[in-house]
Amino acid sequence: MLNKINSTLLLVICFLLASQISAQEIRGTVIEKLEGTPLTGVSIKLAGTNKGIVSNEKGVFVIQNVAIGNIHLIISHTGFEIMDTSFEYTGKNSAPLLIGLTAVKEELEEVIIVSSSRTNSRIEDMPTKVEILGSEEVKEENGIKPGNIASLLGDIAGIQIQQTSAATGNADMRIQGLQGKYTQILRDGMPLFGGYAGSFSILQIPPLDLQQIELVKGASSTLYGGGAIAGMLNLISKKPKLGKPEKSLTLNYSSLKETNFNTFFAGRNESVGYSLYAGTTQQKEVDVDKDGFSDVPAVKSIFIHPRFFIYGKNNSNLTFGYTLNYEDRNGGDMAVLNGKPSLSHQFFNQNKTLRNTVDGVWEKKYSDGGILTAKANYSMMNRDIITNVFGMKGKQGSWYSELAYTKKYTVHNLVLGINFNGENFTKQLPDSSLLPNDAFTTLGAFIQDDWRMSDVLTLQSGIRLDHNNNYGNFLLPRMSLMYKVNSHITMRIGGGAGYKTPSLFNSEMDERDYHYLQGFLPGIQSEKSVGFNYDVNYKTRINNWELTLNQTIFSNEVNHPIVYNPIKYYLPLYPGYIPTAPVYQYANESNSISSKGMESYVQAMKAPYEIYFGYVFTDAKRNYNGTNPHLPLIAKHKFATVFAYEFDEDFKAGIESSYTGKQYLDNGSSTDPYLFMALMIRYNIGKASFVLNCENLFDKRQNKNGSLVIPPLTNPSFPEIWAPLDGRVINLSMHLKW
Repeated sequence: MLNKINSTLLLVICFLLASQISAQEIRGTVIEKLEGTPLTGVSIKLAGTNKGIVSNEKGVFVIQNVAIGNIHLIISHTGFEIMDTSFEYTGKNSAPLLIGLTAVKEELEEVIIVSSSRTNSRIEDMPTKVEILGSEEVKEENGIKPGNIASLLGDIAGIQIQQTSAATGNADMRIQGLQGKYTQILRDGMPLFGGYAGSFSILQIPPLDLQQIELVKGASSTLYGGGAIAGMLNLISKKPKLGKPEKSLTLNYSSLKETNFNTFFAGRNESVGYSLYAGTTQQKEVDVDKDGFSDVPAVKSIFIHPRFFIYGKNNSNLTFGYTLNYEDRNGGDMAVLNGKPSLSHQFFNQNKTLRNTVDGVWEKKYSDGGILTAKANYSMMNRDIITNVFGMKGKQGSWYSELAYTKKYTVHNLVLGINFNGENFTKQLPDSSLLPNDAFTTLGAFIQDDWRMSDVLTLQSGIRLDHNNNYGNFLLPRMSLMYKVNSHITMRIGGGAGYKTPSLFNSEMDERDYHYLQGFLPGIQSEKSVGFNYDVNYKTRINNWELTLNQTIFSNEVNHPIVYNPIKYYLPLYPGYIPTAPVYQYANESNSISSKGMESYVQAMKAPYEIYFGYVFTDAKRNYNGTNPHLPLIAKHKFATVFAYEFDEDFKAGIESSYTGKQYLDNGSSTDPYLFMALMIRYNIGKASFVLNCENLFDKRQNKNGSLVIPPLTNPSFPEIWAPLDGRVINLSMHLKW
């Protein structure tokens, strides 16, 4: 009997010991080291295992089923230094941990923070795929093309920079085969340009003023409203760093007679800070093919952007900014541009733009992890269009305001807010256009949640409701799912809805056609879209090589697309007037625009090498045109390569190439494919960095075999532009930082 009792007792003791071992757990609290306030949403991972947890609203975390012995924890949180610590764990009776994290005093280069998510999450934690051009890429572009970011954006897979005017050099940014009007351009989370800006937007943004560029391809309207059908581009301005004042200038000159002078200054202390960008571009008109007409327009521009920062002691920050941008862009007959017009030399096309913008952002961080943000901007833009046959002046005011709240919970990351925005276009008389004045306002509300369902699965879901005073209500759902297969493979799938309200201004129109543009056909409705994206990303390290492979599939459908065509009757301007050209009006097509395809790239990096190879397939169609269904000027196949070698910290060289396959023109014919190559050499001497760059090494030009000017020469027309017009370009720049 005693033996049975002893045996039973032994089994109970073994069971209790086993339970004790299996129930071992580590408890702790994470706080901000200086303030002592608890931190919510901190990631605590047990190195070498799949175990991990996120701290709750009180900063508390519990990791269960931990074996006794040496423990290695990795603690990370956005905006704080990563803590990597080891200690000897003795069991359940161990005292709870108290972990203090130190806030970083400067932006982390190795961990890129995504502002576009509104949650300031790290890029690897985003359920939606976000592509980042970081400070290094932006800095490098400043030495190559300091005047604007058009070339930098054109290097991204799935983006095509399309010149739309031979006279003024306007350029359209197309994402995943869709025209530029379907992309929302933001600066620091606020819309940057209104419809009257046309296709000048990306030509008026200098890289020296930017910290990084964030790009979301596909439907992005839930957080940022209408217009983000093809995607969203968020330009993040530089901010001053505590204890690290910055003073820099860039000088550049190119073989196409372009001169750039840009400066940037920044500094801050514990209470206040400032940044100031000021730059100017002077571009002389150039007739590359010697046909008597400019292939590169004359450009004079000034860009000034000061910002002021106030850092409150109660975890609140206030930022004020002002932007002045003036540009005079003029192209056409070289005789006219040189001040020698005559009866046979008359054509010119000039655009003068003046934009003044003020903006402000207030942010308050609470001890429970919540962040309240209020932001607003107002922009007034004057644009004068002057040609030899037509002139018009207009003024556009645009505004945006928003109140948003974000909070990180244990497994949820919540964003909600409301915003109010609008535009008001007014003609300035005398004016010879038929355009009406136009105005709209939109009130929107949105909510989005990132639900961390497990260590490997995160679901992002959101919905937005907009009310436009002219075109009614729009409900915009969006969903994205991220699955971390293992430490090397991540998959994302998502989709959403979008819309685009009608705009009087089309980047593909010749400015002279505004003379005959009457506005909208009665009953016109907004364009509506549905988009889908899937990508899988593989990242590993092999023999010290960092290898990344990415495959993306996309599909977009835009219903009721708005196009402009000559209407079938002629509208008299006054009794007895007989027009010599048809009147234009915007109208909806009955069938859709569709864009689908895939993007693939391989990137390998190992100091001192950098290698990249990418391929994009795009099938973009205007399904309303049965005769010529292919959307014009969209390359179906595009390849890109980059090879860079850093000889030492002061000397780097790189070569880029891209192959653009055939493109369809409006009449259904197709173009020839072409190869584009560029070579860059950078050398540092002390505090100065010198860049020698050559674009279009093989001098590929659409105008190489003849003039693109279609008579009559006094008021010519131009064919569609499908290849470069400026040819081989060499530039030398110096960037000095002290």
